[in-house]
Amino acid sequence: MQEHKKNIIGGLNKLFDHRVRLGIMAMLLVSERVDFNQLKAQLGITDGRLAGHIKALEEAKYIEALKQFIGKRPNTSYHVTGAGREAFKEHLDALERLLTLRDNLPPREGD
Repeated sequence: MQEHKKNIIGGLNKLFDHRVRLGIMAMLLVSERVDFNQLKAQLGITDGRLAGHIKALEEAKYIEALKQFIGKRPNTSYHVTGAGREAFKEHLDALERLLTLRDNLPPREGD
C-alpha cells in the first residue's frame, strides 16, 4: 500500500508545491513574457518574496530573465524555458491523475 501512495505522487514536482511558484509558471505559460511588476501585482506579494521564488525557478532552468531598459527605466521580464514548460506539464498531468483517483473513490457513508 505504501508503494502505491508513492507512485500516486511520484510525478509531482516539489518545486511547484508552493502556490507562488505555481502562479508564476501559470502566468508565464499564458503570456510570452511577464515583467517583475506584473507578477508582483497579480500574485499580491512583496518584491523580496517574489525574487526568492523567481531565483528558485531560474536555478532549475525553468524560467529565464530578460533585463532591458524601457526609456531610462530598467525592466526585467521572464519567460518559460522548454525545460520549464515540460516540467510544469508533467506536474499538471500528475495533479490530473490525483483528481482522477478522487473521482473513482467509493462514496463515503452518509453521502
